[in-house]
Amino acid sequence: MYLNTISPSLGAKKNPRRVGRGIGSGLGKTGGRGHKGQKSRSGNKIHRGFEGGQTPLYRRLPKVGFHSLKKLQSAQIILGDLEKIKCININLNILKKYGLVSNKIRFAKIISSGKISIPLIIHGTIRVSKGAQCAIETAGGKIEDNNYIYEDK
Repeated sequence: MYLNTISPSLGAKKNPRRVGRGIGSGLGKTGGRGHKGQKSRSGNKIHRGFEGGQTPLYRRLPKVGFHSLKKLQSAQIILGDLEKIKCININLNILKKYGLVSNKIRFAKIISSGKISIPLIIHGTIRVSKGAQCAIETAGGKIEDNNYIYEDK
């Protein structure tokens, strides 16, 4: 077997359409573009949302609001849910392991809702509200490596 003897199997390769090469090709004369109009001309580019010169819908509607992309990566954890975890040292990976937050979450905040009796140690980039911080410390726990303590608003 030599390189000059190799060829594709029958039916594997189709001949390309030869547009505008006579009436017998089925795509002669207008070349499948129809008669007249913007789309029949060369260089036609009609952008998405074009409505024939009428002001398009996306420009007629008012601009409203703002959607933070950080919100998709943030989660709130209720203080009472931390009681269910069997670990004392808590960080973001442990919250993901026990299913309290999804794997896409990068930021988490513990809010004071519910009670806690286990002394917990909070590590890493988990933010803690003032009320939750007070509840954790009265239960005998502490917050380490954490500059993310915010007031409840």
